Parts: sequence; structure tokens; C-alpha cells
Amino acid sequence: MKIKVRLYASLRDYVPEAKIGSTLEVDLPAGSVIQDLVNYYQLPVELVKLAYVNGIYQELNHELHDQDEIGLFPPIGGG
Repeated sequence: MKIKVRLYASLRDYVPEAKIGSTLEVDLPAGSVIQDLVNYYQLPVELVKLAYVNGIYQELNHELHDQDEIGLFPPIGGG
């Protein structure tokens, strides 16, 4: 299945082809979950604090479907 992925902030540092505003397309086996995507890109799981699928917050064990759009975010601080 093909999914679209956007990495935000410091997570882009782990994937050289991920540029600001770019969407990556990846082909994963049917039944894959967000954690499989994190593993695919070799992202440190402790740095993935938020995951959105089609604009809705999901846990890392959420099953993905063909053409899903995923956004992965690191911890975000503010003041």
C-alpha cells in the first residue's frame, strides 16, 4: 500500500530526502501500523511524540491504509 508522509522539525534530520514542506511517498505491506513507518525511516521512537493520520491524532499501533496521509512530529516546546 502507498502512503504519504510528512516529517516535521528535527525528525527531518533522520531522512535526507525530507525537506521542509515535502511529502514523501512510501510503499508498506498491508496491515502496517504507524510504528512500522517509524521503523522504516529508522526514527528514534522516543522522538516521535505525535502522529496524525488524515488529520486525526493516532497512537503508534494504529493500522494504516492505502493513500493515508501521515504527519509525524517530535516533542514541541513553547513558552
